Amino acid sequence: MAVPFVGLTGGLGAGKSTALAALEQLGAVVLSADAVVHELYEHANVVQAVRERFGGEVFDGERVDRQALAARVFEHDDERVWLEGLLWPMVAQRTEEFYARASRRVPPPRAAVVEAPLLFEAGTQARYTATIAVVADDALRAERLGQRDQTQLARREARQLPQHEKARRASYVVVNDGTVAQLREQLSAVLGKLGR
Repeated sequence: MAVPFVGLTGGLGAGKSTALAALEQLGAVVLSADAVVHELYEHANVVQAVRERFGGEVFDGERVDRQALAARVFEHDDERVWLEGLLWPMVAQRTEEFYARASRRVPPPRAAVVEAPLLFEAGTQARYTATIAVVADDALRAERLGQRDQTQLARREARQLPQHEKARRASYVVVNDGTVAQLREQLSAVLGKLGR
């Protein structure tokens, strides 16, 4: 049987990273699309493309200043579209390579899970066997995000589908309003369904 290929998403502060860690503990192999993007900003061809497009204002020395770049692209849709056009095909390639490696593992993992905050927004859901949306109470999400830059968060949130819409589109929904143990229990049940 093929290893289930799962896309994991959710709103800001819903607990996607916690869910990803729990899935790994439950026997899945995992990949964070955000971590892939961070790594891509270290690649010479990406650095060069970003420098040619934006100049030195989004750099800290020789490194891409991700916060400065985010501030720039969230203010200008055409810049955001350009950056997504640069990065998303590379992320897709890494995702496919990750799944190919996962599929060859012996013994096979329970699932290969990719955490992708913009899973539905990017239109990539069709590549997965199933999708999981992590949702949480809005007040709890705000509390979890309390220490972070609220302006940046508002811009990011505006780019994302509301969490109820992510939940409507997902194959499975897990509610992360309780403990990590309760979240793990829900995710374990999902993995059990995927393994049938």
